Amino acid sequence: MPVRFLRLLSIALIGACLATPALAKTHHKAKAKAATPAKSSLIWRGDVATANGVVDEVAKAWEKTGHGRIELQPFNTASGIDAVASGTADLAGSARPADDTAQNARLTFTPVAWDGLVLITQSSNPVSGLTLKQVHDIYYGKIHNWSEVGGRDAPIDVYAVASPGDGVEYSLRTLLFGRGNQPVAAPRLYVNTRKLEEGIALNPNGFGVATLAGISGNSQLKAIPINGKSATVANIADGSYPLFIPLYLVTNPSSPKATQAQAFVDFVQSEPGKAALRKHAVLPYQDGAALTALDDTRRSDILAALGVRMPHGTPVSAPGATYAARAAVAPTSGDTVAARMAMEKRRNDEQQNARLSKIQGSATPAPSVAPTTTAQADTRYTVVKGDTLSTIAKRHSVEVSQLREWNHLKNDQIKLGQVLIVSGQ
Repeated sequence: MPVRFLRLLSIALIGACLATPALAKTHHKAKAKAATPAKSSLIWRGDVATANGVVDEVAKAWEKTGHGRIELQPFNTASGIDAVASGTADLAGSARPADDTAQNARLTFTPVAWDGLVLITQSSNPVSGLTLKQVHDIYYGKIHNWSEVGGRDAPIDVYAVASPGDGVEYSLRTLLFGRGNQPVAAPRLYVNTRKLEEGIALNPNGFGVATLAGISGNSQLKAIPINGKSATVANIADGSYPLFIPLYLVTNPSSPKATQAQAFVDFVQSEPGKAALRKHAVLPYQDGAALTALDDTRRSDILAALGVRMPHGTPVSAPGATYAARAAVAPTSGDTVAARMAMEKRRNDEQQNARLSKIQGSATPAPSVAPTTTAQADTRYTVVKGDTLSTIAKRHSVEVSQLREWNHLKNDQIKLGQVLIVSGQ
């Protein structure tokens, strides 16, 4: 028995000695693997303009450098910001800065690039330029026909994105009217700028706003020069093209992936990231440092040139804006039809005044119809399931701060069935 025991013990010791290097090697690999941070994919959601101009090419460069994958979900600005706030996305893209909502106060908006807002039409449209005043008057419903701006005798079909919080639309309206929630005369509404571009590409009378990066390489569309300046990267860089805007990446400091998301934001601002931006006719934010100093002066100069005072209170709707809003929600309702008829009557009256002025040879223009809303929207709203103060504000084209003021709310909390005042008039 002792001999047999010693033999078994020897075999066990030999096996242990042979296994030790393999076990040590396996342990070393496991330890090294644990020390290397796991690659983590990130979800990006936001407006199509930022997807095309910033994230698409940079995400490819990010992955090539050994980082995780960026899943792109381009749709529109509001959906991206809401997704980051709720935790269903890690990054958002926005063509506008944060507004004063409580939701945005919890997020970080980092400017990463400069792009140009471009007023687009189909390539076959002969109009070769517009002034900012003409652009303002088209959106406000004072100019309806291409012949009024040097084009064919055809109606100007104004296209817009339906969401009032869309970054591109919001930024343009801020420049033209002093506020991003200004209702405009744009009866044709789309879910995002990509669909808007597709619609205008099919219509020689179409008109709308996009970004330089968004339409770069699209031969079906053309960007109309503004105040004699074409939208080019060089003209954006020196500030001579007036409609330049920052593009932002939005992150949530409370997100479980906040560190990885911030690492991507930092990468966008690195040399490899900036090189990727330039491939899409986008100016890296650091390259446009002079634009930051120009921005405030440029905005006040534009409003002064257009005769627009810094707005206070509820914005006055452009002629036709009521119809546009109702058509987006209930295109066949009686109220929508009435709003459309009122808008068409106003246009016919203006055209009749213009014809009479020509016939009479009057040196003074015929009196124009004062811009008023065609039909007053309801001034009260009852809260339903799923509503937030932010969504109600967007639906009625007002600011959250205004809803709080009008309803004497101390915060953004609302209750089911609560009746809110949604107009200051």
